[in-house]
Amino acid sequence: MQDSNGLFRAYFFDSSGKGSTVGWPELRKWQADQGLLWVDLDRLAPQTRSWLENESGLDPIICEALLTEETRPRSLTTGDNLLVILRGVNLNPGADPEDMVSVRLWTDGHRVITVRSQRMLAIEDISEQLAAGDGPTSIGEFVAALAGRLVERMRPVVDSIQDELDALEEDLLEGKNKEVRSKLSGLRRMSVILRRYLAPQRDVISRLSLDSPRWCADLHKAQLRESADRITRYVEDLDASRERAAVTQEELIARTQDRMNQNMYVLSLVAAIFLPLGFVTGLLGINVGGIPGTESPLGFLVVCLIMGVIVAVELVLLFVRKWF
Repeated sequence: MQDSNGLFRAYFFDSSGKGSTVGWPELRKWQADQGLLWVDLDRLAPQTRSWLENESGLDPIICEALLTEETRPRSLTTGDNLLVILRGVNLNPGADPEDMVSVRLWTDGHRVITVRSQRMLAIEDISEQLAAGDGPTSIGEFVAALAGRLVERMRPVVDSIQDELDALEEDLLEGKNKEVRSKLSGLRRMSVILRRYLAPQRDVISRLSLDSPRWCADLHKAQLRESADRITRYVEDLDASRERAAVTQEELIARTQDRMNQNMYVLSLVAAIFLPLGFVTGLLGINVGGIPGTESPLGFLVVCLIMGVIVAVELVLLFVRKWF
């Protein structure tokens, strides 16, 4: 659900894990004693900037970090305040998974603000859990759940890269070079882009598990460490996929060069066979007197026999030298 004024959703929730949706009027009146607050905002809406800068009470530097156009995964902890910028694979219809979606999160342990510009399934999952009464029971659990959901959504994409590489390797063995060449560059590009964001995201989540605010419980730190370990495995899988793609491309290039060398070898043999024949025919074709056989009706036949003998001798020599 998206409000026309930039509010995707807002929830009051408590230690029971059940959330109740609210709008702008309710969240503007929110006080810490009313329970926990989650505000999910559309970064591109003018109302979002206005509320963050004028009504949220956040530092201008934090507001700018939440609204900036280009981001990389990072975290900043100051006292009980936490700013985290993470990315998730883009699973929206018609989008490429490697075009990762950024989500910016700020929290002080009592309220959490998420800012994004596109739909994220990880956010949808938490929203559905709150609506069903089975959502996060604290801000620490919310942060750990969001990180875990983002990591969980990456697994199918990483697996699909490995599965496609398996298929390309089989196609290469079957000689389907054109299909391999057209798909291989796309897989390498996807692996590079995903790794570029997953590697710093691994460091961010790992840092959170070690240096979190006081309101983050040990259980939630353990969950963050588990998410960091899973991202580490994904990064290793992407590194392995890049290496496999490079080896496959080298094999493809080697096979293409071998085929070209074979073709050039055959053409060289053909040229070697016809070179003396061309010399004979060129010599007999000069337009001067004294060419033997010009008056004989058997002259053409004799020349053909001579050229046949030359070809036979050449073939024997090629076989003897094992050039065939």
